[in-house]
Amino acid sequence: MQDLTSQVAGKGDVARKAKFLLSLIAKYQESFNAVENCQKPVIAAIHGKCSGGGVDLICACDIRYCSADAFFEIEEVDVGMAADMGTLQRLPKIVGNDSLVREYAYSCAKIDPQEAKTIGLVGRVFPSKDAMMTAALSLAKVIASKSPVAIQGTKVALNFSRDHSVQDGLQFMTYWNMTMLQSEDVLKAAEATINKSEKPPKYSKL
Repeated sequence: MQDLTSQVAGKGDVARKAKFLLSLIAKYQESFNAVENCQKPVIAAIHGKCSGGGVDLICACDIRYCSADAFFEIEEVDVGMAADMGTLQRLPKIVGNDSLVREYAYSCAKIDPQEAKTIGLVGRVFPSKDAMMTAALSLAKVIASKSPVAIQGTKVALNFSRDHSVQDGLQFMTYWNMTMLQSEDVLKAAEATINKSEKPPKYSKL
């Protein structure tokens, strides 16, 4: 923050300071957007303090696990600014409670693990960091064993539907699946089901 302040101070003119900050903020935002736009699902495993940019980051992830020692804070107000990397845009949709998000954002209150689970910020709470990491890696292996066409299509559909109406989401998937249903993965999955195979099919990388 001090480095940023010195960089801005060195620009002199207000217009040039503003243009510099515009470019810088947009660049930082893209680094968080890259997580959400990653074709593969991203699992966040959180322990200890998660605040500021940490909350921005986990809000861009697909799945969030935390350990019992974790806590969360939207703390930007306490440093004299409004959060600008995605928390205020993504968290209301994750939690589904505008009033509660505003309470957290205005007060910088700590959110403990059980409250985080109750409001939907995290999906699961584990007694220790090790237990959490084991579960996260296990889930990652399960997801990795699935059809990449199906997994990536599901992520695209969920992200699109979050920001659009149900009807728009259905129409989007009509166009998506008119191509993706022709994938060899559909045939491989069907054959495995028919043959009652104990091992998942081996899918090509996408």
